[in-house]
Amino acid sequence: MKKLFALALSALMLLGMLAGCAPKESQDTTDYSSMTLEELIPLIQTVNEGKLTMVTSPDFAPYEFYALDENDNPTLAGFDIALAQYIADKLGMELEIIPMDFKGTITELAAKKADIGMAGYSPDPEREDAMDFSDVYYEGGQSFVTVQANKDLFPDLASTNKAEYQIGAQLGSIQADLAKENSPDADIVELSKVTDIIAELLSGKLDGAYIETLPAQAYAKNYPDLAVVLDVPYEAEGSVIGVCKGNGPLLAAINLCIQDAIADGSLEQFVTEASELASGNIHEGLLDEDQTPAE
Repeated sequence: MKKLFALALSALMLLGMLAGCAPKESQDTTDYSSMTLEELIPLIQTVNEGKLTMVTSPDFAPYEFYALDENDNPTLAGFDIALAQYIADKLGMELEIIPMDFKGTITELAAKKADIGMAGYSPDPEREDAMDFSDVYYEGGQSFVTVQANKDLFPDLASTNKAEYQIGAQLGSIQADLAKENSPDADIVELSKVTDIIAELLSGKLDGAYIETLPAQAYAKNYPDLAVVLDVPYEAEGSVIGVCKGNGPLLAAINLCIQDAIADGSLEQFVTEASELASGNIHEGLLDEDQTPAE
């Protein structure tokens, strides 16, 4: 009986060691930030051994999107994707990417079903319960977008705050918070995909929308009827990687990789290449089951 109990106890202990992300923060006071990458790598635990599992929402060019070849075959692209591959290579891991809607990326990360999330995240304090934030790897901005025919209606942010206006923003995003803050009297329409927001703007169903500046500029290149008309102040500007909470070794290693990518010029190259690619034939959003762009 004692032998069986010992075996059961050992099995439980082993399961605890192998489960998902690293041990809870409250149980780990190690200063991983002082370690080198070589010291950190053996300590990293991931959802799937040997893999860096990442969730993303591929509707946010040039961060993440599908590039289409001459036969409209899609390939996941964007500077978030390139940076994630850079990090996985540095860690000696295989990169596994799971596309989903934006809000789903936060839910999956909070449930510890993924190691990292990259979807143009800003370090929103409201997301701190769902993820740990890496260092900022890209400093962007926020913008208000409308169509060319309406751009004179919006000389400043105060002009967006009218009850007769329908203003769009991505569901669960910083932009939705900015819309509610700057246009509280307007009808705020939250949609799951930025592509849906663009379609509603172009069709006249939305009067304006809050979109991050770099993607907004990319959309404006592809759709000349769009106009990026206003800068939107936001204190926490910049993009971060969401890391599974409590995984100190992985968070510290990712921060070192970000430093390397900035220092060696890789990140700048990733942004440049993704921005150029985003001005070509692309698809933004999830694919159908047969891996073709969804309508």
